Order: sequence, then C-alpha cells, then structure tokens
Amino acid sequence: MFEGSFVALVTPFKDDESLDESKLKELLEFQIEGGTDGIVPCGTTGESPALSDEEHNRVVDLTVQTVDGRAPVIAGTGSNSTTHTLHATEHAKAAGADGVLIVTPYYNKPTQNGLYAHYMKIADSVDIPIIIYNVPGRCGTDILSETVARLAEHPNIVGLKEATGQLNRASEVISMCPDDFVVLSGDDVNTLPILSVGGRGVISVVANVAPAPIAEMCSAFKAGNVDVARKLHYETMPLAVDLFIETNPIPAKTALMLMGKLNGKLRLPLAPMTPANLEQLRRTMEHTNLI
Repeated sequence: MFEGSFVALVTPFKDDESLDESKLKELLEFQIEGGTDGIVPCGTTGESPALSDEEHNRVVDLTVQTVDGRAPVIAGTGSNSTTHTLHATEHAKAAGADGVLIVTPYYNKPTQNGLYAHYMKIADSVDIPIIIYNVPGRCGTDILSETVARLAEHPNIVGLKEATGQLNRASEVISMCPDDFVVLSGDDVNTLPILSVGGRGVISVVANVAPAPIAEMCSAFKAGNVDVARKLHYETMPLAVDLFIETNPIPAKTALMLMGKLNGKLRLPLAPMTPANLEQLRRTMEHTNLI
C-alpha cells in the first residue's frame, strides 16, 4: 500500500489565515489527476505546528472524504508530546486514514529509549499502520537505525520516512528490518538513490507542484525502466533544490502561487520569500515549464 509517490501536501489558507477548504479540495484533485500514489496531510509541509487541533482534524477529515479511497491517506499526527500524538492518531484512525506519519519529538530531544517508548506507546494504543519520520535537521532528534529496527518488530510500525540526508541510513534500515518494512525518501533529491538500495518511494514536496513526473519516476523504477527514472530524476532536480531554497513550505506555497493555484499565504513564523529567492524560483518554474 505504501509505495510510490506520496505528496507532503501544503495546507491552504485564505487571506485572513483561516483554512481554505475549497482550495484544499482543489489541491487534492490536482494530485489525484496527476497520478500521485498517496496523500500526506498535516505533515511539516502542511504547517502542522501552526494548526489548531480543530484545524488539524478538519484537514484530515476533509482529505479522507475528498480522496474517497482513490489513494491511501497517511495523516501526519506527530508532535513533541506523546499524549498529543496519541490523540491525533486516534482521530486519524477514526477518520478513516490508511496510516499515520509520526515525526520524532522535537525540541525536548528524547534519548533512544525515550523514542522507542514514544512510538511503542502509540503502536500499542492505536491499531493503525505507523510510519516513523526521521528529520533531525528540523527536530534536533535523530532516531538511530538500531532503534528503528527494534520498533519494526511491532506489527503496527510499518515504515520510515528517511530524511537525515545520509544515504547510508536507508541502506542500514533496509538491511536491519523485515523485508516488508517500507523505507520512503523524505528528501526529493535522494529519492532515486534510496529507490536504488531498496526504498519503496518518496513523501515528496516537489509533488505539490509536479505530481506527474515524481509519480512516473517511482513507477518507472519499479518497472525496471531505470533510464527513464534517471531522466525524470534529473528533470526534477532543479525543483528539488529550489523548493528548499528557503524553509519548507515557503517555496512550495510560493510555487503554487506562481502557478495560480494558491495565494501563497503562510502562517507566522514563516514569512514570504525574499525577492532574490523568489526570482530564482520563478526562473526554475519557467525552465521546467510549470509557469
């Protein structure tokens, strides 16, 4: 179920910063039409730390309802509170999500034993597939491969979103975990390398603006068409770089604004792109024929 291109979906806001439900539905249809294999609402790209609990739940509910079984939905439910994560995961289960993405707790920097206990608490409490999300550059916490392997013994812990930027990590986890444990790239620039060592796909930021080529790259690799996958990798590389020219999701929302799909509205503390970076992103979008 969890393979191919999953979009780390942005959360659209109106000019008054309230949730824009109609735009969310439009983005979901854009993804389905573009061939995206799965949807991940309320992750970091969805500005989850800036959403209220009510907004978070509404985004998950609306995503599940709109997608309506056409693709798996993996709801972001992680936080730096185990209790809060548990409540969000219970809601995702009740809403009908196919799985949850749980980021390592940020700021409080738990030990490996603390990380193990955190994920085990959720896995023991809610019967839903869990994907661990390791992104130490944003969280200040790194869950080591050995800890992931211990957690992979639990039937509800089914995968890892690997975003350390260290290519050896994907190989370590794949070699240590059961064959059905899913490793997904968490960095678009590393999707093809991770696929090459046994990864199953990506939770992609680039798919927000270019769903088709990311999905096609994953499917081509799975079909054994490595040359096609490599070609798409290089074609999307400029986007994979420039959509991180500033903190994600600032460039992704700006790119969607340039495409006429969003107003680009962010919530503080995220701020609009600097003029120089905006111009760089615009050139890249023109070069890749997105605008």
